[in-house]
Amino acid sequence: MGRYRVRVATGSSVFAGSKNQVQLWLVGELGEAALELRLRPCRGKEEEFNVEVSKVLGPLLFVKVRKHRILTEDNWFCERITVQGPGDSGVEATFPCYRWVLSDGILCIPEGTARTVRNDPQGFFKKYREEELEERKKKYSWNSWKENVVRTVSGAGLSDLPLDERFHEEKRIDFECSLAKGLTDLAIKDTLNILSSWKTLEDFNRIFWCGQSKLAEKVRDLWKEDSFFGYQFLNGANPMLLRRSTKLPARLKLPPGSEDLQAELERHCQAGSLFEADFSLLDGIQANVILCCQQYLAAPLVMLKLEPDGTLLPMAIQIQVPGVGLPNPPVFLPSDPPMTWLLAKAWVRSSDFQLHQLQFHLLRGHLMAEVISVATMRCLPTLHPIFKILIPHLRYTMEINIRARTGLVSNGGVFDQVVSTGGGGHVTVLQKAGKYLQYRSLCPPYDLADRGLLGVSSSYYAQDALRVWDIIKRYVEGIVYLYYKGDEDVENDTELQVWCKEITEIGLHGAQDREFPTSFHSREELCWFVAMCIFTCTGQHSSVHQGQLDWYAWVPNAPCTMRMPPPTTKDVTLEMVMATLPNFHQASLQMSLTWQLGRAQPNMVPLGQHKEEYFSGSAALAVLNRFREELAVLDKEIRERNSKLDLPYEYLQPSRVENSVTI
Repeated sequence: MGRYRVRVATGSSVFAGSKNQVQLWLVGELGEAALELRLRPCRGKEEEFNVEVSKVLGPLLFVKVRKHRILTEDNWFCERITVQGPGDSGVEATFPCYRWVLSDGILCIPEGTARTVRNDPQGFFKKYREEELEERKKKYSWNSWKENVVRTVSGAGLSDLPLDERFHEEKRIDFECSLAKGLTDLAIKDTLNILSSWKTLEDFNRIFWCGQSKLAEKVRDLWKEDSFFGYQFLNGANPMLLRRSTKLPARLKLPPGSEDLQAELERHCQAGSLFEADFSLLDGIQANVILCCQQYLAAPLVMLKLEPDGTLLPMAIQIQVPGVGLPNPPVFLPSDPPMTWLLAKAWVRSSDFQLHQLQFHLLRGHLMAEVISVATMRCLPTLHPIFKILIPHLRYTMEINIRARTGLVSNGGVFDQVVSTGGGGHVTVLQKAGKYLQYRSLCPPYDLADRGLLGVSSSYYAQDALRVWDIIKRYVEGIVYLYYKGDEDVENDTELQVWCKEITEIGLHGAQDREFPTSFHSREELCWFVAMCIFTCTGQHSSVHQGQLDWYAWVPNAPCTMRMPPPTTKDVTLEMVMATLPNFHQASLQMSLTWQLGRAQPNMVPLGQHKEEYFSGSAALAVLNRFREELAVLDKEIRERNSKLDLPYEYLQPSRVENSVTI
């Protein structure tokens, strides 16, 4: 009993406030009291009240909230409620919410201290946990978007999503306005170019947007150079395919008279300086048909050598022509005629565009993040420490993925319109790639070791990925070791074990044969898995997302489709190259999409800089602050390194890494 000071914070987004009345209850270990105050929450404000309570409540457990609809529904976004107990020395309790409050019942908000099932010996929160998860499982159910593709959240459209997963108004307006701008510019470019000739590589300048990216302008100027071609496998939009060769690939078929080339390849292999990029996942994929015109795909194999100064240079490109099955598919060399070699590299870059967008960006970035998001919402209650550490990194993921499924890779979507893997081939790529999705490949220390990239001084992706991973893992360890005092605590956390099993067996269609765990037996296993989840949703997605505007804006460097089959001879002309590369409409749409996806996001939240405070207590906040301090140090070091580079690598600079998959 006594006077309580209550502070109610409302979000700052456009419609966060509400004209409806809100009623509060305080729930303590010894009793419950309805507060007399009625408030109409104001956007972006923290409102303070002093209320008299006649009952003895004891330590506070919950604040209950009910919004009364007056004539019309007016949802309220509650950030947090803070309550200070009676007296000058009254304990202050924080109740983090960060959810929309609707007029469909009472919302119960627990005090913010993280608790596992075993951290509730008196059972105060047992019923709350069970009821919350039961309700969440009704809102968040699994769906099979396409057969044998990792599972997604149920719902055909945005309106099917829970309101808490939707873009806030500022994000929605920015996204839809930028999309409208891109489509308008596309229409203008189509109109201006419809009667123009499209005969030389310089003609692509007519749809190139200058001033959007300094690196994109360098790509336009340098894309023909072999060193630039090789650099992209290390630090471009897709640094995930390159691996060091331990022997010559079995699928490499050198034509007669290639003894010198084979000897040079074997010499570099023995020296540890031979690398390969194998696009065999594209073998057998049915190419798209666009406006009755057949498009084409290939499954190239690229052999490269790493020079002592860190320059990666192509040595040979083998292009397997799908459906032809040549015993000796053509192998193209830097010594070939310039136009022949340029077309061979263009085929590689187009194949890289396909695998980057589907295997490494969509599947391993967006869809993997969605699996983590859905399982987290279904299996971990608000009180759980793993829920609290993960939830900032799941923001907006479900909505952006539904937008992708209904706009980019849907029937009649962008892929069907202009991408050579559209028309169903993109689904086959996702299905094949999913079968090869290994747990190790999502963890940079394992992935980079398996691909032989550790210690490659010119691989800035590898260096930065390892450092971001290490910082994330230390952050996770700091939280996990606060709430799990030993391995036994991990093994006996039933909610945690269900969450792990749901990701592997349901979300990933039974991926335990690819080393994904179905249970945790130690704190170290848990830390590694949670670090993988956070890195996937932040650093890994950033590394394959941000470079799109830089590397794909100059269309010849990354053609979205190829309109002629791969060459079977080395007699290549400029006319053949132009007839193969995208036409002006396809190039314009690629440019517009590249700008839409790759531009700087005005509502971007950098890694670790989320304003939401889900943890209460100084110990957890200290762990978060150390995380932020380490990120700031790394950010400064990357900036200093980049200032000395001709091509700065910024995609894993913490201040540029998005805190979740939001675009």
